[in-house]
Amino acid sequence: MEYVKPITDTEVIDMLKHELKKQSSRNYLLFVMGINTGLRISELLSVLVKDAYEENGEPKSFLSLSKQDVYLNGKVKQALEWHYENERPALEQYLFQSSRKHTAISRQQAYRVMNQAAVNARLKEKIGPHTLRKTFGYHAYKKGIALSLIQKRFFHSTPAETLRYIGINKEEVKPHLDVHL
Repeated sequence: MEYVKPITDTEVIDMLKHELKKQSSRNYLLFVMGINTGLRISELLSVLVKDAYEENGEPKSFLSLSKQDVYLNGKVKQALEWHYENERPALEQYLFQSSRKHTAISRQQAYRVMNQAAVNARLKEKIGPHTLRKTFGYHAYKKGIALSLIQKRFFHSTPAETLRYIGINKEEVKPHLDVHL
């Protein structure tokens, strides 16, 4: 698998959503959940339907994982609702179930899905599962989420590691501390 960068342009995000929605509700949900939670692809692929939905089919507000609870925002809930309406998945199956096996799709399949959407959208850059996580971190940082919180979500050792991972260079980090007294 190749090195990938975050998607910094929201128009590109929308193009990819459009392409993935044409493929399937599962693929669309994988993308939306990835860019809105910052979870590793291995964490996403291990999610069961019962982890994301109540017994009545309503999306949960939080995804409880072994290391952390992850908030599911409105965009993720909409994607979960659309997926449930289309697939009616059983509570015991994987959220990102393979169409051929009774297991989750593989990391390689997730890469192929994301990369094919990029090709279909005529993007020059390769994208893959890490793109989702990096995109979450990049946009969280740009929207003013504390770097320490992003670092904690990513289980990184240092803020510098997180900045490198999300593609933020030194010029973008220069502090502008002015208290206007």
